[in-house]
Amino acid sequence: MSMKAPRGTVDILPEEAAKWQFVENKIKDVCRRYHFDEIRTPLFEHTEVFQRGVGDSTDIVQKEMYTFDDRGGRSLTLRPEGTAPVVRSFVEHKMHGNASQPVKLYYFAQMFRYERPQKGRMRQLNQFGVEVMGSSDPAVDAEVIDLAMSVYRELGLTSLKLVINSLGDKESRENHRQALINHFTPHKDELCHDCQNRLVQNPMRILDCKKDKDHPAMKTAPSILEYLNETSVGYFEKVKTYLELMGIDYEVDPNLVRGLDYYNHTAFEIMSEAEGFGAITTLVGGGRYNGLIEELGGPATPGIGFGMGLERLLMALEAENVEIPAAQDLDCFIVTVGDEADKYSVQLIHELRNNGIQADRDYQERKTKAQFKAADRFHAKYVLVLGENEINQKTINVKEMQTGNQDEVPLSQLVHYLQEKLSGGNDNE
Repeated sequence: MSMKAPRGTVDILPEEAAKWQFVENKIKDVCRRYHFDEIRTPLFEHTEVFQRGVGDSTDIVQKEMYTFDDRGGRSLTLRPEGTAPVVRSFVEHKMHGNASQPVKLYYFAQMFRYERPQKGRMRQLNQFGVEVMGSSDPAVDAEVIDLAMSVYRELGLTSLKLVINSLGDKESRENHRQALINHFTPHKDELCHDCQNRLVQNPMRILDCKKDKDHPAMKTAPSILEYLNETSVGYFEKVKTYLELMGIDYEVDPNLVRGLDYYNHTAFEIMSEAEGFGAITTLVGGGRYNGLIEELGGPATPGIGFGMGLERLLMALEAENVEIPAAQDLDCFIVTVGDEADKYSVQLIHELRNNGIQADRDYQERKTKAQFKAADRFHAKYVLVLGENEINQKTINVKEMQTGNQDEVPLSQLVHYLQEKLSGGNDNE
């Protein structure tokens, strides 16, 4: 029987994992500078969290969730997205009562969605996201967008397009909702089955349909921008002004929607325009959700956030030929000659590692020449050669692989010697 990873999942092997770590560390540094704190939520939640937090009418809830009953008969769901769990945690732990507001959080999490696997879209996917809860200031919307753009810029992406829209406040959305119902009702029988249901449940989501995107009624559908009241227009203008003050280019797309009823005001997507990136260009999507926290049992609290797929981020980096450091050189490798040296190296490597030095040794009983070849494969900066004579003299030979220079170093001074060398000390000696 052939044992393979389940369809829609992949193994991230060590060389690739090093790239992931590099990207994640860059993102964490951006979050630190923007004063966001990390949150980690469970891999699975009570199914109701997503039914209420994502919406019964969405494809995620209707078609894509991995849901199961536990032994106690409770319905649980593997996390398909990140916002609802973070909001659930915000409500459960009463973060709305924190002295410092707004609460600014980020997460790295694996998501699970049952959909047709394709490049950059798997059934188990990795996502970075941020959520800001506790402020209705449009400057927060601009800051969240700026954070996402900063992540991409600092990783080296340049072929980007930011698209924004306003979904308006509750009054504006309700007026637009009725206009959409009036517009699409005469064409109901021509729409796909999903859109026929959306016409009643959430007509705005019709605008985001992939099957009916070329239907003539789509081109003449009323725009949300035509139904924004004075408050919503003012809010959107402030967001645009703040983006312009930060030098962030954007396009307004009146057809950009976030399909859930509690989304309002700012919606945005960042897309890759890199040649050869693929048909699905969206890298990140986000928006303001000033109703979700109440939906999950909390007090009226505004919020905004986004989710960024890490697989798609790595694809964009590859499309723009951005080099990601994939492997680090090993600090030092111990080559042993003889049984006594092999035994002594166990104690020595323990001491080196406990003093912050990255070290490895041979575990295959190789000959001396083969051990040197292993050091080359690991790109070791220094090779430490230890034999019976060195043990008797309480010294060790240290070879710098880049230059070929060798020093005989007292074992008692080895840690200090390597720390100096690795930190750049003695470069001019």
